[in-house]
Amino acid sequence: MGILEVKGLSKSFGSLQVLRQVDLTVEEGERIAIIGGSGCGKSVFLRCLNLLEIPDAGSVVVNGQEITAPGADVDNIRRGMGMVFQKFHLFPHCTVMDNLCMAPTEVLGMKRQEAEAKAMELLKTVGLAGKASAMPASLSGGQQQRIAICRCLMMNPKVLLMDEPTSALDPTMVGEVLAVIRLLAKKKLTMLIVTHEMNFARDFADRVLFFADQGIYEQGTPAEIFDYPRREKTIAFIHKHTFFDYEIHSKAEFDLMHMQGEIITFTEKYGIEGRRAYRLQLCCEELVYGFFDHSYPGIDVVDMKLAITYAQANDNIELEFVCDGVPFDFFAEAATEGGEDMDNLGEAIVRKAAKDYAYHYQHRKNSVRITL
Repeated sequence: MGILEVKGLSKSFGSLQVLRQVDLTVEEGERIAIIGGSGCGKSVFLRCLNLLEIPDAGSVVVNGQEITAPGADVDNIRRGMGMVFQKFHLFPHCTVMDNLCMAPTEVLGMKRQEAEAKAMELLKTVGLAGKASAMPASLSGGQQQRIAICRCLMMNPKVLLMDEPTSALDPTMVGEVLAVIRLLAKKKLTMLIVTHEMNFARDFADRVLFFADQGIYEQGTPAEIFDYPRREKTIAFIHKHTFFDYEIHSKAEFDLMHMQGEIITFTEKYGIEGRRAYRLQLCCEELVYGFFDHSYPGIDVVDMKLAITYAQANDNIELEFVCDGVPFDFFAEAATEGGEDMDNLGEAIVRKAAKDYAYHYQHRKNSVRITL
């Protein structure tokens, strides 16, 4: 038996049936990404697992205890499942520290000193140790969501549920929250996450569930779902979100023409018009050479990854660039070095070409996200 067992789960709202006879077994430490179109039941399924929505039929067993059984101690079983919502739901009248310590002291009987020590360790992990005394209203959306994740972890959950944790965030804040989730994934915590971030789902998950037709329409490894989907609706959905990855491991062996040629092949295949394709090439080129110079001074061996996602539904192109090396705030440098004189021409052009852009450095990784 897995740490989570779902059998015959069904849920309707009036005459609208959202879930029908859904079965799922999740093994301890497994990371599951749940994807699918809007309104397909992803979030309802997640909320049924901890009875935030009451299923019409079926059973849910968490760590050997059936939460759906008549007379079940629902509150006690829920303590083994953390939940991160789209909205952060922090207590606005409490400091960050009080938000984190309230549940473990009141519910688990943990001593306040012990709770504060644990809270500080978690805050250090997510890069917010200096915000312990802050009020939620003073924090950015990304910071509030990181605090919400820490609040879940304070209860030592066996299973962590995340319902589109980046959907309420400005694009510039998405990367910092996804970085925290990737960090948690390395700790072998059992996680189910509903997400529209396809590149993240591909990198994060052990298994991907595609929801359609009132349940799990198709499931498999990220490679099976994103590269070799078998069923018609999965194929149609995945083709609306197309992907391109490119890795660089040596300055000396980097072939700019090869990278640009691969990008052009990608853009032509999916009908991305010439001007946008050129901007995409330019952004990739400037990022690579900018980080060559600033993050790897005098070093030939590098670790760079470019990931491009094209969403046909809204015609958005997202570029994510990740590398190790020395921290380098690409956009701050463009603003301070170039300014209106355009001395730093490449960075300035990238900033003008992008609808949104963000940089952060966390866990020894530079990360740049650009929306074109």
